[in-house]
Amino acid sequence: MTKTDRRTYRTDALAAIHETASDLHDIQLLDKQTMRRFDELCLTPVRSLAAEEIREIRERERVSQAVFARHLNVTTGLVSQWERGERKPVGASLKLLTLVREKGLDSIR
Repeated sequence: MTKTDRRTYRTDALAAIHETASDLHDIQLLDKQTMRRFDELCLTPVRSLAAEEIREIRERERVSQAVFARHLNVTTGLVSQWERGERKPVGASLKLLTLVREKGLDSIR
């Protein structure tokens, strides 16, 4: 299992289960609807984060905005805007923030 897999799934066990289900779907032994259920069960859920939550995550990890930004592959200014509530993280940034919230900064290194 690759490092990316461990970051995407809730646990390594769920990653293995999902990979098996995906293989079964590829050979048409699982239908699309069943595969969607596996996606919902196995993948890390993502929800919107408030500015205070983002700052709390960073402070809990004991890193500066600049270091946090490097780990998330964004600019320091963007992290600052998130923490002030001027902008909201979306897409891959939101997913990475969710993983850091749940598993710590080491989960995305």
